[in-house]
Amino acid sequence: MAYIYPKTYFGDKIINTKDANLSIASSAILYGLSVYTVFPVIVNKDKKLAFRLHEHYKRLINSARIIGIDTFEPQWSEAKFIKAAEEIIKTNGVKNDAFVRASVHVCEQLPGTRSRGQKTVLSIFIYEAKPILPLSGARLKTSVWRRIPDYAIPSRAKVNGAYVNSVLAKQDALDSGYDDCIFLDTSGHVCELSAGNIFIVRDNILITPAVSNDILEGINRKTILELAADLGMKVAEREVDLTELYVADEIFACGTSTLVAPVIEVDKRKINSGKMGPITGKIQKSYLDILNGKDKKYSNLLTTVG
Repeated sequence: MAYIYPKTYFGDKIINTKDANLSIASSAILYGLSVYTVFPVIVNKDKKLAFRLHEHYKRLINSARIIGIDTFEPQWSEAKFIKAAEEIIKTNGVKNDAFVRASVHVCEQLPGTRSRGQKTVLSIFIYEAKPILPLSGARLKTSVWRRIPDYAIPSRAKVNGAYVNSVLAKQDALDSGYDDCIFLDTSGHVCELSAGNIFIVRDNILITPAVSNDILEGINRKTILELAADLGMKVAEREVDLTELYVADEIFACGTSTLVAPVIEVDKRKINSGKMGPITGKIQKSYLDILNGKDKKYSNLLTTVG
């Protein structure tokens, strides 16, 4: 289990993490009616750098809009949100790379199955930055569970209740001896992992499922697409068949908690040589250089938070 820092921003103040609780009668507990985002904080010498903080704030806003949570945005400007994040990072005295999870919870009690006009509370807590996939190479299993389609629960909204879908799929993969799952959509096309986007390389073309394939429009996915374009790689966003994974030259997953993780096996089929490929290696290195502030070209993606 990852270490969780002792202080949490909850509502409008900083309290002990153990005391940051929601009522069992709240919509967040009853219906999973919370939206969230997770962003990394990199400790770089005497600075603490948050990655694409503007986009993470925007993700909270967009997720709330999609679900119909309409009381958060009027109360929380981006400046106020960043200040709260800075305060909790400073209070916890973060000295190592960490993940910061910010959530908007509908805390109204027994409101019924509705979302508009309901009271919300913001929580921000920090935990150890432990990748959820092995960076040396992950083994994946096609899930027996299909990805929830956008017409059932919107894939673009990072809503807590929807992650039951991911729990079912990942637990099935773990029970079968794999590191994670691969979701297919209702048409049988590749979507993503339980908590990360997927890329494949075929004939030197970097390919990833389109945003219309019931995927989360990942912030790190966006970063990889921008990075690949800058590196002069050919990129395609399109439908991907499962069997394309079996014959791919390279596969990797990406996400805040995934970083850039090579995939070396899918459904007991070794991917090419069974080792991280050269394009994955180049993207992984470039991505980590951006996170750590080593590539000045992308310094605008980093916000100093301490």
